[in-house]
Amino acid sequence: MEAVLKRELIANKQLCRLLAVFFAVTLISLGAFVRIPLPFTPVPLTLQTFFVLLSAGLLSRRLGLTAQLSYVLLGVLGLPVFAGAASGLIYLISPTAGYLLGFILAALFISAALKRVRNNLAALLMVFGAGSMIILLSGSIWLKISLGLSLVQALVIGCLPFIPGDILKIIAVTFVYRKLKGRAQEIL
Repeated sequence: MEAVLKRELIANKQLCRLLAVFFAVTLISLGAFVRIPLPFTPVPLTLQTFFVLLSAGLLSRRLGLTAQLSYVLLGVLGLPVFAGAASGLIYLISPTAGYLLGFILAALFISAALKRVRNNLAALLMVFGAGSMIILLSGSIWLKISLGLSLVQALVIGCLPFIPGDILKIIAVTFVYRKLKGRAQEIL
């Protein structure tokens, strides 16, 4: 009976990888719809970063990068996958576009860093925390450029309000990652 339960449902690894990227893009897109606007910043609170961090951890470097690039490409091509159901090429110059670049950079960083980290809780928290800071800093730097703000102003509206929520996301991602990592490595 155990052999039946452990049997792969999908034997084709390429199909598994394609489905994993599709699933990651879908979750990131759905995370954009969990949106809480903040009155003092053009950047809403969303669940996107949770799924960006998780997919970066569970997928390989290539697949994680593919998922982030696919997400951005779908939005640029007109699918309403960005926060607030936004889409289009114009979004790449909007005040929040820097966070999209941060998604890509964080995915690259996390996948590289996790190769050097064992399943140590503190190390995993630090890797996912650094990935989250990459997203926040990329977004803040673009806010500075696009809105003509000082660096301090950009950090105050683009980074600081999100740190408490991101700490919770980092903790949640770390525990979910630890639970799913083994299975993800088996099927991907």
